[in-house]
Amino acid sequence: MKEKTIIGRVEKVIFPELQYVVLYARIDTGAKTSSIWATYIEETPKGLQVRFGYGDSGEQPVEKLFVYYDRVRVASSMGHKQVRYRIKMPIVIRKRRIYATFTLADRSKQVYPVLIGRATLLGKFIVDVSLGSPLRDEELRHSMILQAGLKEEHI
Repeated sequence: MKEKTIIGRVEKVIFPELQYVVLYARIDTGAKTSSIWATYIEETPKGLQVRFGYGDSGEQPVEKLFVYYDRVRVASSMGHKQVRYRIKMPIVIRKRRIYATFTLADRSKQVYPVLIGRATLLGKFIVDVSLGSPLRDEELRHSMILQAGLKEEHI
């Protein structure tokens, strides 16, 4: 049995099938499934054509055709349910290459374009929240925007 890798609450993740792009991923043990930001999705006779989003990283978006995919119903932490496409592809976290399942989501309002959930972590990783490479300034800016939108009725 392979030893578990210790990771932090935010990790850089490499996507070999997406031209080895490196993205920051939020590690979320409260989420069951992993998700990745897709800016364009189209079902074609050849498969699912997907363009991935990267935020302000300056990277050119990468497109990939997935022959194998399906749809699943997911529920957010707020209880909102939606149907999403689900794909599988290899990723590398802390030099460990694994095969992971992702739902395709609009993560444009999130700090991190990738979320890694329990199903991907189980049996492979241990999360130490004091480790990782969080984008602290971006997290603070995002938090301030959310806090500015709070009204007394939300409390």
